[in-house]
This record gives sequence, C-alpha cells and structure tokens, in this order.
Amino acid sequence: MSQEGQLLDKKSLRAVLGKTANWSELAKDCIAFANALGGTLLIGIEDGQDSPPASQNIPIDLPDTIRRKLAECTVNIAVFPSIRTVANGGQFITLDIPRAMSVASSTDGRYFLRVADQSKPVTGDDVLRLASERAALPWESLTTLNVKDSQCDLQKLGAVVNALRVSDRVKASVKEKSDSELLGHYQLAHDGLLTHLGILCLGEQRHRALIVTAPVIQFIKYDAHGDKVNKLVWDDHTLNPMELIEAVWREVPDFRERYELPDGLYRQYVPAFDEVVIRELLVNALVHRPYTQRGDIFLNLHPDRLEVVNPGPLPLGVTPQNVLHTTVRRNEHLARLFHDLKLMEREGSGFDKIYETLLSQGRPVPEIIETHDRVQVTIRRRILKPAVIDFIAKADQTYQLTQRERIALGLLTQQDALTARELATALELTHTEALQAWLKRLLEWGLVKSAGRTQATRYFVDPALLRNLQLTSETTLKRIEPHRLAALVQEDLARYPKSAISDIHQRIGGEIHPKQVKRTLEELTAKGSVRFEGDKRWRRYWAVSP
Repeated sequence: MSQEGQLLDKKSLRAVLGKTANWSELAKDCIAFANALGGTLLIGIEDGQDSPPASQNIPIDLPDTIRRKLAECTVNIAVFPSIRTVANGGQFITLDIPRAMSVASSTDGRYFLRVADQSKPVTGDDVLRLASERAALPWESLTTLNVKDSQCDLQKLGAVVNALRVSDRVKASVKEKSDSELLGHYQLAHDGLLTHLGILCLGEQRHRALIVTAPVIQFIKYDAHGDKVNKLVWDDHTLNPMELIEAVWREVPDFRERYELPDGLYRQYVPAFDEVVIRELLVNALVHRPYTQRGDIFLNLHPDRLEVVNPGPLPLGVTPQNVLHTTVRRNEHLARLFHDLKLMEREGSGFDKIYETLLSQGRPVPEIIETHDRVQVTIRRRILKPAVIDFIAKADQTYQLTQRERIALGLLTQQDALTARELATALELTHTEALQAWLKRLLEWGLVKSAGRTQATRYFVDPALLRNLQLTSETTLKRIEPHRLAALVQEDLARYPKSAISDIHQRIGGEIHPKQVKRTLEELTAKGSVRFEGDKRWRRYWAVSP
C-alpha cells in the first residue's frame, strides 16, 4: 500500500469502535483532507503496517455509523466509507473524502488543512485566506467576461491543442476528443464561453487585457551600486503564460552568460543561471500566484544574484521551511494544463529540481522570503565550490543517484560535515529519522561517512573518495572522531587548567560543534579524567593526572 502523506492516512480500528472511539480526531483529519485536495483514510490498518490482521472483521453497520457520526460534527464535507477484504482475509474500511466545494469545518468552528502527512489547524487570518482560496467557484472556472469560445486566438488554440495531442502525459482517450471537447476537459471553456483560464491561455490580446490580474513580468538589471541599467517588460498581454516563459528566457541576454572552468587540458562551461532553474522559477511564479490579487512578477538581476518576486503569499499550508516537500496547487486547472504540456511536474512545486540543479553546480540553495503580500526567491550566481560539479557528475555516473541523493550529497560536499539535526533542517525534514531515505544508499556505498550517534551523528563526504576523484577539500575538524577530540581536550586542559568551555572550544577549533565539545567534557568527567568546579557559565575544567 501507499505511504502516508498528502492524500493518505491510516487509523487504528480503535478510533471508531467502543470506548476508544475518537470521533473529533477522525473529524479533524476528514476536514483537513476536504480543505486540501481530498484524500483517503484507511481505518483498521495500524501505522507502519500494509494490511490489517487476518482475524480482523468489520461490523457490517460500522460504515453507516461513521457516516452519521461525522455528519454530526462536521460542516461541508462528504465521506464515502466502504469495507474492503485483503488476501489474508482481514478487513478494513476505506474512507474516501473528496475535496470540499467550500470551506469545511467542525460544528464548533474549527478549521484544519492537510499539509504533507499532518492535519494542521488553521487560525487567525489564515481562515480568511482559506475561504478565499477554497471558493465554491474557483477563479479559473468563472465566465464573467462573456467571451465566446469562437473568439479565441486560433494560433494559440492550435499550439495548445497540438501540444496536448503529442504529449505522453495525456491519455489516449483524451487525445481523441475534438477541439471543443478538449477545451471543456481542461476547463478552458464552459457552455460556449471561455473561462478566465481559457482567456488567459487562448484568448485574444484585447480579451486578456480585460483580466486585471493577467500576469505582467518585469526584468530589471542593477549594477554594483544598485542603479538600474536595463529593463525589459512584458505587459501588453499579447502572450499567454506558456509563451511568456519562452519569451523571458529567450529575450534576456544575461541568461546566456557562462563561466569557463578548467577541466584538465580542457574547459567546461557552466551557465551563470541554469535554464532549468529559470524555467522552474517562472513556472512557479505563473502557476502558483493568486490570480485574484494584482501585482507584477519581477526578475531583479544584481551582479551576484537573481531575485524572483511574485505577488501574494505562498499557498496556504506552504511555508519557506517546508516548500521542498509540500505540494499545494493554488490554481488546480492551470497546474494540470502545465503538467500535461510538460512544462512542470504536477506532483511537486519544482523546488526539488531547483535544489538539485543548484547544488550539483556547486551553488547554494535558493533563499525564500515570504511577506503578507509577496514571495521572493533568490538564487546566487557565484559557484561556491567548482570541484563539486565534477564530483557530483562522477558520483552520479558511477552510482546512478536519485534526486534526493544528489541533493543530500551536494549539501554535504559544500558544508564539509553536518550533524543529523543540521542536515534534517537543511532538507526541511521534521525529524532526523527521515534522513534514511536520503542517505541510506550513500552510506552503503561509502560516498558518505558518519560519526557519532542519534541526533549528534555527523555526516560528511568520504575524504578518500574526494582524493580518488582528484578533488580538493580543505582540512577541517568538523569530521574529527570522538576519541581524537577527547585527546585534544585533555591536552588543552593540561596546558590551560581551570578553563571555561568557551575558551576550550576556541582553542581546539571553532569549527567543531559546541555540543560535541560539551559532550566530550561530560564523558571525560564521568571517567574521572577531567574535573570541574562552579556551575553554568562560571564552571571551570582541568585535567586529572593519571
């Protein structure tokens, strides 16, 4: 069975039977699914299990009880429970929750939203955002401008229809539809009228200009003093969103710049801004922006960075801290069209691809800032470590790395060493146990080494492998082994008795994590090799002679 996540969760049968039944908790999950993309609850399968116990039988009247109980404590949700039997004879309940047509809540006024594998409460101003983004009639489907489908731009219509019919992401049964049926299938037209989405993608220039929130893109180049030196604007509404992406990439000359890096007797060329990254940033800006809010998309190019500024906050449930893993599609139909046109991956926001590309080129990860009215994504031009490019390429060629493995390996190569907690934070993971999916094979192959235990475990790229691949890495104490660190601390205290922990840390190496030094002192104290007097910041240590 599938893993728990954005569209699936598992519940014990105890949650709906007898004295252990917890209907408010079940209602919370149903509300969260309904306010997001919909989903399924598997009731009767324990966490970590793929099937119910062989002896488990579901009372025949339980589905009706679930339907009745949830109706009593929720508003604006529908549930469809059914009993399933698996190969071992065990039974469980599949509870399907479709996406709500309007905002779902509990009867006592509580709101929840499904974010990744958690059902999170929605409070304060976010309730208003939820009501706005979960309107019964999405902005894309409205036909308020009364533009007939016969008035669409024939050239744009032909380009979109032909691209859909050759796309391997479109089912054969969909490709067989007529042009007018395709428009209805993708919510581009309804009852002979172009929807807002249809006008945006297929309408004539004069009709697109009537949409006050139709996207406008401004490219502004600044010099080292912050003065504007060039400006390009796409504001005449002659281009649809798909054409805007091509125009921006093609017409900005700075995107054609490249770095020349030595590679033995040859030279390799690395783009100042990778095409994959630029296109992904533009797709995200166009697909995930709120089309009920005015504002231009800005591309601010500085000598050392590119800032992409999009109007409106991130979709509800997405934050700068979870953007790498969380998928929330603000404009569902536009996202589906872009996916089928092979302009984006509908399963994710595209940030995983941006992370992978930047890290494989020795660049830092994107910086994301969200305010109440805009989102800014900054990517750096400078290559921090040119050697990473060759290292990632050779490692990928040898081991056929997954995307997650390339991202983790790129982070560790740039940072020399990271603790489990630091790496989980960098990868936007909620707990260190989730690192296994990113590091397991890298550790098995010896590409990554580890030292320490639990959350204090430190991960680093194998220095021997770096040497074999003719890569250089600065000497660092971040990877120091515990017994060597203990010897270093003892030697320091023998020279400088009655020292504070901060002084010890500074003398033996500031790049060592402070918690490593503290843990080492505690272990040496427990063994009797080190003694101390005082408490907290007045504590002083000295070595005990053997």
